[in-house]
Amino acid sequence: MTLRLALLNPNTNAATTAMMAAIAAANVPPGIRVEGHTMALGPPVITEEKALAEAGGQVVAVGRSLAADGAAGLLVAAFGDPGLGRLRARACIPVTGLAEAGMAEAARHGRFSIITTTPALRGSILGKVRAYGHEGQLVSLRISAGDVAETMSSPARMAEALAALARDCAREGAQAVLVGGGPLASAVPAVAASCPLPVIEPVAAGTRRLAALMAGATSGDRGRVL
Repeated sequence: MTLRLALLNPNTNAATTAMMAAIAAANVPPGIRVEGHTMALGPPVITEEKALAEAGGQVVAVGRSLAADGAAGLLVAAFGDPGLGRLRARACIPVTGLAEAGMAEAARHGRFSIITTTPALRGSILGKVRAYGHEGQLVSLRISAGDVAETMSSPARMAEALAALARDCAREGAQAVLVGGGPLASAVPAVAASCPLPVIEPVAAGTRRLAALMAGATSGDRGRVL
């Protein structure tokens, strides 16, 4: 039997959903099929706290619907994990998010740093570090300078900015670097090529964590929604 892993993109950019779904599909074992779902409302890229909070309601509604329709696992594919706690409480199937899974994987290497492009989400990211119990392992949160939209408008520019941040993390004693954002995942190969540390890509980390949770779930729990 093939299990459905539903990737929920909390923003409205279908191209980003397709990119993340392709990464997820490359990181699941046989017997799991990845499907991408793009939210209908909101910005194409979440760059500030209000949009992140508003995305949570859609994520919960869509996730519950997919669970009722037979999805076996749900991946909240934004680094702020919007709606994750509520969705986990209401959908009786495995659920994880990019920040939760990415931080857990980075922490297995020891002390780690996070690099991203969204300064307005600094508070949210640090809040997740505390909530997930990694505050003692975080070396730094480094955010690229300049306009977010301009940095992310070019894959080459985005990769260059993140690679520079990753090298700074290596110099300050981090043992791993976590890229903080689903839309940033495509830049990870270029970042990893120029950084001496393990570079954690959050979509792959989230997929691996969710696939493991799905493997351990009992078939009787799948699809039941509270």
